[in-house]
Amino acid sequence: MTKTHSTHFIIGWALAGLVFAGLLLLLWPQTTNNNNHSVTSTSGRTLSYADAVAKAAAAVVSIQSIRFVKKTPDLILPLLKNPAPRKEQRENQGSGVIVSNKGYILTNYHVIADARKILVTLSDGRQTTGKILGADPDTDLAVITIELKNLPEIAIADASKTRVGDIVLAIGNPFGIGQTVTQGIISATGRDRVGLNTYENFIQTDAAINPGNSGGALVNASGEIVGINAAIFSESGSYQGISFAIPIKMSLKVVQQIVQYGSVIRGWLGVEGVDLNPQLLSRFGLTDIQGVLITDVFIKGPADKAGLTVGDTITQIGTDKIRDTRDVLDIIARGRPGDKITISGIRQRQSFTTQAVLDRRPQQSN
Repeated sequence: MTKTHSTHFIIGWALAGLVFAGLLLLLWPQTTNNNNHSVTSTSGRTLSYADAVAKAAAAVVSIQSIRFVKKTPDLILPLLKNPAPRKEQRENQGSGVIVSNKGYILTNYHVIADARKILVTLSDGRQTTGKILGADPDTDLAVITIELKNLPEIAIADASKTRVGDIVLAIGNPFGIGQTVTQGIISATGRDRVGLNTYENFIQTDAAINPGNSGGALVNASGEIVGINAAIFSESGSYQGISFAIPIKMSLKVVQQIVQYGSVIRGWLGVEGVDLNPQLLSRFGLTDIQGVLITDVFIKGPADKAGLTVGDTITQIGTDKIRDTRDVLDIIARGRPGDKITISGIRQRQSFTTQAVLDRRPQQSN
């Protein structure tokens, strides 16, 4: 009797389990497809970045810049009397982003450097010529303008919400093959010691970026731009998993100044220096401090007028402690011509403080 009751008990629960499983199959049929690797949302819809791409891609353009360079002379040319200089046409492929429906396109400076002609192709197939409104080689950014109507404008992301680990999409024209989208995550932010530009604050990503992507958009999963794709870390010249983008907040400040003034205006102190290291500290008999050793002072520049000399060590500007030359560059650049700053440092093992009035940073030759 005990065995019979036990058997009925087990069979009863087994039947109940089969009924429950059948209900699951009816209510959620997608659970039966074990070979379907699509990611699904709570609503059962397959996740996709198509909406984000559609939102952003229309504002990303392809750029073809044409420049002329001196052609390497043929062996026979030197035999001719007064041979005419020869030039050949070179083409550079890149990308750009429409940041205003007034026709302002943001791109990298190296995409349009020395260009004699710029051809812009929109995602809808329209083509037109572009004109350089202004450039900032120090950040590798430039603004070109086009005269077309009904231009799509990129949506701008809230920079304060950009985080490491966020999904990002790189949109551009790699190798000139046409608009392409790649996907990755934000690997790091605030990369300011890469050594590519004078002023840096890169977003690092593993989204594939190749030659031709320069100047294109790095957008978030909502289709809002977070950066301008600018460079890759590579030993081969092609993508190897580390790419860099200039944050859109930094980029738009450059756009604003170029539109308003035709160039970017930054403060200038008029010194050159090197980072302190153990060897220099020992040589000058200093303790373990951080700062920048001045190696050159421009005559009649702001630093010269403030009494700074070669051999001085700058340890603080205003309330900001100085770690290295990058700190000095960034702090001074944030200032405007005419701003008065307080500089603290060490001279011949003695502390000193002086004030300097910033001048305008000379423009880097384009």
